Amino acid sequence: MGAGGPVYRWEFEKRGKPVTVSVSGPLIVNDVELTLRAALDGLGLAFLFEEHAAEHIARGTLVRVLEDWCPPFEGFFLYYPSRRQQPAALQALVDAIRV
Repeated sequence: MGAGGPVYRWEFEKRGKPVTVSVSGPLIVNDVELTLRAALDGLGLAFLFEEHAAEHIARGTLVRVLEDWCPPFEGFFLYYPSRRQQPAALQALVDAIRV
């Protein structure tokens, strides 16, 4: 358990077989920018959505590892009650993220 609670277990999948890995080390962060900066500084591996690292992968400053263990991310899903009169804030959120 980390100082702020349990540490996220990295999730991978290959040929339909899921694998979950506990990670530990001297530096564990839960901020995308800090994670990216640590990887760029050579401090270890980073578990990120590809969109956060794509620019650096394209430049060659980061290298993707375990690619065959990372299936494409299908995107986020939002489930909400189907009422005729949604609260305005929920309706605004739905409208903003609807694809």
